[in-house]
Amino acid sequence: QVQLVESGGGLVQAGGSLRLSCTVSGRTSGTFAMGWFRQAPGKEREFVAAVSRSGDSTVSAQSVEGRFTTSRDNAKNTMYLQMNSLKPEDTAVYFCAGRSSAWFVPSRIGSDYIYWGQGTQVTVSS
Repeated sequence: QVQLVESGGGLVQAGGSLRLSCTVSGRTSGTFAMGWFRQAPGKEREFVAAVSRSGDSTVSAQSVEGRFTTSRDNAKNTMYLQMNSLKPEDTAVYFCAGRSSAWFVPSRIGSDYIYWGQGTQVTVSS
């Protein structure tokens, strides 16, 4: 059984940085492409960033382009989201997700992912 666990969330002032981690157990992370999504109160879940199975390809939402970077370390079964220049509108619960092993490319679409973590809260104060 595959499990994804996020960590690294917290409270930060606008302009600050946080790094989220997503650790995979039950199967090596190199087996599938992975992504980050977020959901703010009263809003729908939205795509943030994603990385290919090998880690050599990434995609990001326009809203975080140039500020957030996703990467992975398959030896540690962990994916990361480095968030810089944080804004109050980045406040949300952040989820990591994994695609099935049949897919090695990242996707912006939430329904393409079959494994999900429980989420970690990120709060950015103004």
